[in-house]
Amino acid sequence: MAHVSYYPARATIDLAAIRANVGRLREYAGSAEVMAVVKADAYGHGLVPVARAAREAGASWLGVAQLSEALALRNAGDVGRLLAWLYAPGAPLAECVGAEVDLAVSAPWALAEVRAAAAEAGKAARIHLKVDTGMGRGGQFLPAWTDMLHEAVAAQAEGLVEVVGAFSHLARADEVDHASVRAQFEVFAEAVRLAEAAGAHLEVRHLANSAATLTEPSVHYDLVRPGLATYGLSPLPATEPSRLGLRPSMRLEAQLALVKAAPAGQGVSYGHTYTTRTDTQLAVVPLGYGDGIPRHASNAAEVQVGGHRYRIAGRVCMDQFVLDIGEAQARAGDRAVLFGPGDDGEPTAQDWADAVGTINYEIVTRVGARVPREYIG
Repeated sequence: MAHVSYYPARATIDLAAIRANVGRLREYAGSAEVMAVVKADAYGHGLVPVARAAREAGASWLGVAQLSEALALRNAGDVGRLLAWLYAPGAPLAECVGAEVDLAVSAPWALAEVRAAAAEAGKAARIHLKVDTGMGRGGQFLPAWTDMLHEAVAAQAEGLVEVVGAFSHLARADEVDHASVRAQFEVFAEAVRLAEAAGAHLEVRHLANSAATLTEPSVHYDLVRPGLATYGLSPLPATEPSRLGLRPSMRLEAQLALVKAAPAGQGVSYGHTYTTRTDTQLAVVPLGYGDGIPRHASNAAEVQVGGHRYRIAGRVCMDQFVLDIGEAQARAGDRAVLFGPGDDGEPTAQDWADAVGTINYEIVTRVGARVPREYIG
């Protein structure tokens, strides 16, 4: 039997928008290079197509969280600078060293495993030492980081590693001029000073995420790491992407699976948390939490049908949800737009985030793998 790829929904990804966003970010970056962060399947947009578009637009680095993502890019033919930063003991580090993937080192055990992997691969590992400047997550706080730095420099003398980078991550960069951000800047500057004094010949010092890339040119150093902004979404909640020169690159839509008349007083979906007020029409949209639609969008988020927005009526189910569309002229097969750039009045990912009480990152990243990605531009 032939494979059937039909699905009554799609996420359309505009690669021209991705390229334009990377170009705009290069302008913000000034003399710094740009690392397009393509972790989590490029924030749900598709790892390989987005990586290629970012490279075409001048991103000289790519960044991923998982080693599997880095190896997938290498297997797809990517040959540029590439950093992976999240792994646990026993990871396939030798394979990554052999594939010339730069590796983050966040702990002494990781340095030991990278050294062993370099010996196995027969070539020096390129490493970036991660300092925790106040995020309270990955990396080592400055005193322990300094010890790790000296161990890494010693390993460099043995020819097992090359300490090519020092980096950190900001906890509150979306809160411009927040005191904690200033404090992190100062800790990172001290870490860089210590690294250079210890004899590390750093190729790249990097700290700036999307928000800092857009608002803090003083900390761009050699390399900036925009993730969300690559996809045209704003990391600054009160600022529209267009004001930053960015364009959202994902549109999520589905075909209506059913439109039917319903009487006043009809409960809708599980638990009947919504009840029709008048005689009306109900429209079924074939997407649900199995596709990454937040269940918290129940009775909250809006969807556009026929140029009008309708709030989800009742609970989001695993594969579908319902709209109360009143007297609208609609039928099965018509298009429902969950979110997009907003050009035609459709909701945006930020609108969905606001309705659900989350962030725009989560809205696009959680769109499920069973939803086909269609590429334009």
